[in-house]
Amino acid sequence: MMEYIGATGAPVTFDPVPIQEGIDFHFILGFAIDANISGNAQNGKFSPYWAETLTPDSVAAIKARHSNVKVLASLAGWSLQDKVIRWYDPTDPHLWISNAFSSLKSLETTYHLDGIDIDYEIFHTQSNYTTFAFCIGELITLLKNQSVISIATIAPYHLTVVPYIELFKDYNNVIDYVNHQFYTDKVLTPLLYLDDYKIRAVQFDKNKLLPSYEVNGRGIQGHAFFATLSLLEQNGFQVNGVMIYSADASIAAANNFYYERKSQDFLLNTTHV
Repeated sequence: MMEYIGATGAPVTFDPVPIQEGIDFHFILGFAIDANISGNAQNGKFSPYWAETLTPDSVAAIKARHSNVKVLASLAGWSLQDKVIRWYDPTDPHLWISNAFSSLKSLETTYHLDGIDIDYEIFHTQSNYTTFAFCIGELITLLKNQSVISIATIAPYHLTVVPYIELFKDYNNVIDYVNHQFYTDKVLTPLLYLDDYKIRAVQFDKNKLLPSYEVNGRGIQGHAFFATLSLLEQNGFQVNGVMIYSADASIAAANNFYYERKSQDFLLNTTHV
């Protein structure tokens, strides 16, 4: 189970989110960004921009209460306030990797983190990502080899599949899960979701691909999502987990975390936990 949290700026906390025992629950903090507050690129020097209520002490506390919880930092995201965050090809990729490693190691230590999620969503042009796979892949490899992180995920969507396919092809051995943003594909029925899932399963790895859901957002909604999970299994896909965006929306919706509870129930009631 993976859930983004902290990206809206609202004063959210981990405490109200239901966490069931017997399941790996990963919170993904949104976002760590290699830019200053004005949106100017910092050449791989990442800073935390998630909700200030998600403090290092709160991370340590939720992990102490639930041994099955891990916490990741998601890199980049869509924007920093009104500033769009873009991948830029660094002039010196090795320096970018070195800066990113040092800054993320500091973040991991300070916030008691277990991993990173890659969520660069915008590129200057469709061809301006010549160093993306190398920089991100080598960064993940270095962080894992130095035991700074134990888990790494990627979060492509339909407009960024090309650079992420390149990244996954070259570095799939250090990537644990693919949090494809199926809700951006805007499929609205279980059958259409299945067709879309088949495409992404070929582009990436069906065993690392997670179905995803956006609370009160785009794409398939409500009970149809859980009908989709059953349909995926009926068609031979092993549902290894679920990604939800986001806890912020569930807290605001005051729906008693319907999607989080039902997703965990689904995963616990299968043989794929």
